[in-house]
Amino acid sequence: QVQLQESGGGSVQSGGSLKLSCAASGDTRCMAWFRQAPGKAREGIAAIDEDGLTTYAESVKGRFTISQDKAKNTLYLQMDSLKPEDTAIYYCAMSGFGGSLSRRETEFDYWGQGTQVTVSS
Repeated sequence: QVQLQESGGGSVQSGGSLKLSCAASGDTRCMAWFRQAPGKAREGIAAIDEDGLTTYAESVKGRFTISQDKAKNTLYLQMDSLKPEDTAIYYCAMSGFGGSLSRRETEFDYWGQGTQVTVSS
């Protein structure tokens, strides 16, 4: 059974940094980070495939870095230069076997419970 568990969320001031982690189990071809702000749709912000290729949403490019430790089956999201508009619940997600690099919600079959990130002015 596939399960995902995020950690590392919290509250920081504008310009600060946080690093999120996602402990995963099960086979996968792609992992990703999504976020959902109040009243907004869930947005794919970063993804990484089995070869280490990455893709980022324009809103976070240059500020966030996705990485993974395959030996520990753990996904990371380093978030720098945080802004108040980054405030959201952040979710990790895993594709099914054979999945390719994508940030589209429909490509992901498994989801964590989410972790809150709050950025204050």
